[in-house]
Amino acid sequence: MSGHNKWSKIKNKKAVTDAQKSKMFGKLVRFIGVESKKSKGDTNAPGLRAAIEKAKEANVPSDNIERAIKKGMGGEGGEMEQITYEAYGPGGCALIIEALTENRNKAAQEIKHILSKNGFELAAPGSAVWAFEKNPPQNGGGWTPKNTMQIGEEDSTKLEVLIDELEENDEVQDVFTNAE
Repeated sequence: MSGHNKWSKIKNKKAVTDAQKSKMFGKLVRFIGVESKKSKGDTNAPGLRAAIEKAKEANVPSDNIERAIKKGMGGEGGEMEQITYEAYGPGGCALIIEALTENRNKAAQEIKHILSKNGFELAAPGSAVWAFEKNPPQNGGGWTPKNTMQIGEEDSTKLEVLIDELEENDEVQDVFTNAE
């Protein structure tokens, strides 16, 4: 009967939640590093301030945030690059995929693989951006759809699966769509 006591159950649940937290913390810390590099460590810069607020909302420890700011200023490690990919998903809905990576080619191939596995492909730069407006950094950045489109139930479930797979990738920061 080993493994059937209360502690084992708690330990297994904790391992799952810790893995999810770790993945989210890693994405947020990477984002802070990039914003820190852009603003040269000025914590009053809107982009960096928004990134810090987002991390604090997710309960990222303050020492991790400070370390990420210093790392971004000092240029330790590889050069982090923010890349935007565009695609069309189920039902013709537009997708914008924001990634943060040290290796641009690896990120592109991973995103292409996820899209092709689900029956879609990357679109040419500028082909999906027309359907969105870029939000200013002080409003949290990101993209807002200019016009939304209705998709069917079947397409909606395909879209959910696609977005979940994209967000599981470590380098993908956010996925935006104009589907309702």
